[in-house]
Amino acid sequence: MAIDVSTINSAEDHPIIRWIWRGIIALAAMTVMVIYDERLDIYEIIIVNLTAVSIAFLGQNWAAFRLHSIAVTILSMIAIRQYSDSLTLADDNFLLNYILASPSAFMWMNILFIMATATYFLGLFFRSNLTEKMSTSLTWSAITIGMVGLIVRWKESYLIGADVGHIPVSNLYEVFILFAVITALIYLFYERRYQIHSLGGFVLLVISAAVIFQIWYTFERNAHEIQPLVPALQSYWMKIHVPANFIGYGTFAMASMIGVAYLLISWLEINNPKSHLVKAMPSLVLMDELMYKVIALGFAFFTVATVLGALWAAEAWGGYWSWDPKETWALIVWLNYAAWLHMRMTKSWSGITMAWWAVIGLFITLFAFLGVNMFLSGLHSYGTL
Repeated sequence: MAIDVSTINSAEDHPIIRWIWRGIIALAAMTVMVIYDERLDIYEIIIVNLTAVSIAFLGQNWAAFRLHSIAVTILSMIAIRQYSDSLTLADDNFLLNYILASPSAFMWMNILFIMATATYFLGLFFRSNLTEKMSTSLTWSAITIGMVGLIVRWKESYLIGADVGHIPVSNLYEVFILFAVITALIYLFYERRYQIHSLGGFVLLVISAAVIFQIWYTFERNAHEIQPLVPALQSYWMKIHVPANFIGYGTFAMASMIGVAYLLISWLEINNPKSHLVKAMPSLVLMDELMYKVIALGFAFFTVATVLGALWAAEAWGGYWSWDPKETWALIVWLNYAAWLHMRMTKSWSGITMAWWAVIGLFITLFAFLGVNMFLSGLHSYGTL
């Protein structure tokens, strides 16, 4: 099932390929708007177009992403066609039951992410280029089947009932999957740009932790069952607020794991400078720069998500801000990374201090993401464990 992308980005794409890609995405967006014209309001049309622009932009210089997008489209269309108009067909259809139905797709995603994590560390310790390429391919495969699962789950929700149908980013089960997919995709973007395969195992550790939680949540709470949306979530705002939020969460998580790697190599350079890890890992300067770039990217998206959340709150509850626990902790996360970036840009702080700060930031973000749902209640109590 692994997608071999080891040599896809080795050469610069021809401009004609880029224009063909843009044309394909534009055609796909127009097709969606024509087919679902009666169901799309003006806001959803804007979302479709923004999504198309984003996919076209990412894919024009990233051949592996183009392959991933095509694979997701083909597999999703196959699954949706297999379902036809009946959710019960999955029980007797081998392809759906064991591969493409959302619970099966997510289980494959979980397995592939855990395999990729182990393979990244094997590549790091044995300095094997082949193993590093395999770990990248496994990660792409996990992202692809995870995205297929999300799209198919979207279809499955509508097969239950038109009043139940919704984009699958509405509860902890779904957003943990979204977190894993987004974080891995962001990592692969930087892996390609900076050739940092040796950091893959560290970054995928946090994804594997999310995967393990999602598996527990599935079996302990039957979280995979699709439920109708509560009234507050029945809004187009969810389609943009939640993904923007999780780009922020994903980048913050990635930065924290780069921080862990930075602290480990810093310690080894003092205590065991001839260590294999010191030679195999990226330089401290590069890891420090990556932490900065990743946090800056995440902060931008998290800021947008926070503004969108305020607009959504005004529509749903009549006020932009209510000091609900989820809102308060989102503000704490924002202030934490605003301070991190401020000290980096104005005081030129770097190194071990900022690495520790990035690691601590993960726990602040984790509490805002999960801890609030576990221990506090408020307007966002529909997301409780």
